[in-house]
Amino acid sequence: MNAAEMRNKSVSELTLELHNLLREKFNLGMQRGIGQLSRPDQITRVRKDIARVYTVLNEKKKAGKAS
Repeated sequence: MNAAEMRNKSVSELTLELHNLLREKFNLGMQRGIGQLSRPDQITRVRKDIARVYTVLNEKKKAGKAS
């Protein structure tokens, strides 16, 4: 998901998306730890998506749309 799509979502939707991405990152880390991770690039993709969500949430907060 790119930042333009995220900007169209509400704060609650972004918070839910963030929660799901953090859970996915945890699961991928566990898979990597036990040697079952088939695509290591997934971790990088999830980390970048998490950063995008944080960025958009911060933009909305500064714009006063977080309330």
